[in-house]
This record gives sequence, C-alpha cells and structure tokens, in this order.
Amino acid sequence: MANYELKAELRELKGTGASRRLRREAGKTPGIVYGGDKEPTQVTLELKELNKAFEDEGFFSHIIKLNVAGTTETVLVKDVQRHAYKPVVLHVDFQRVSNSTVIKQHIPLHFINEEACKGVKLQGGKVTHTVNDVMVICEASNLPEFIEVDLKDVEVGTTLHLSDLKLPAGVEILELTHGSDHDSAVVSVDVPKGASAADEDDAAEEAAAE
Repeated sequence: MANYELKAELRELKGTGASRRLRREAGKTPGIVYGGDKEPTQVTLELKELNKAFEDEGFFSHIIKLNVAGTTETVLVKDVQRHAYKPVVLHVDFQRVSNSTVIKQHIPLHFINEEACKGVKLQGGKVTHTVNDVMVICEASNLPEFIEVDLKDVEVGTTLHLSDLKLPAGVEILELTHGSDHDSAVVSVDVPKGASAADEDDAAEEAAAE
C-alpha cells in the first residue's frame, strides 16, 4: 500500500471570515484534527497539495501521516466539504487513529473482468452496479485500500450481494453486522432491457448448457 503524507500548519485565526480569507488570499484550506486523547486542533493545509492528494482514490481509505508544526499525527480523512462548482476544498476533517483503533470507513469497490464476464461475453448480459463502495468496520491496521469484485465467472441472471464479497482478514461490512436482511445487492448481470423473449431464452439455454 502507498504511503500518504501531508503538511499542515496550526490555525490561529478562526471563524467564517478568517477561513474565507485563507482560501481566497493564501490558497489554503482550513481543517480540524480530532480524536484520540488530545484536544481538537485547528489547522490549515495548502489547497494545491490537497487537490493533488485527492486525485488518488486510496487517499480516502488509507492512514495518512499529517505533519502539524513538526509533530506527526496518524489520521484518516473523515469528511470533506467542497465548493458546489469550483475546484475548491472548503474544509477537511481528520480523525486521529492508531493501528488498533476500530474505525468505520467507506471503501471503494474495484470491479474486475467485466469484459471477460461469462454473462456478458457468452450470454449477452449487461453489468449493472448497485453500489460503488461499502462501509467497513475494522482496526485501522487492517483497513483495505479497496475491495476487489471479480465478475469473470458470473452468469446472466446473477446478483452478487454484500455477503458474496471477499474481504481481507479482520474486516467486516458494517451492514452485515445488523443481520442477514441487510445483505444488499452490489452488482448484477442481466439481459438488457428491450431484449426480446427469444434473446432471454437463448441466454437461459446457454447458461444451462455451461
């Protein structure tokens, strides 16, 4: 897994007006670091550096080393406020963590082998994604950067659910901790809408013949 590091400065001036001036005049973004056994710390970060970090999907599901005025904190991004239409980050919340901190975090799903999917390549199906990320619960040291969903052997008419995902050791999907009735759909392979009944019958016959 990649290593992520950011530099931040302590923020002396607080309030909406001060934050607006930071963004407009200094090209900086206000933020807060909270959690652990320390008081919350108000910080500022270079917007240019934040935008560069945000280009990497793994940045949002990875422990980050945040250097605040010479002191290194290990943190996770917990919330990002963005401008409605400008490429401007308005505020960032960081949570302090240690390797043993139990955390809840959204993790992206990486769907692989879609073009080679049996239900698509041989049976004329179409892949439909229901969700693109899942909320997991685990110790920070076990946090995955992404979860892979292999569609190679998935046949037409099949729906994969949360319980079908292969998870790293020590990682649970939060929804499934609430019971089997929370086993939501993740991705399905179906005959496209508008396909004729004959097409659906052909797909079914091919699936049965395999």
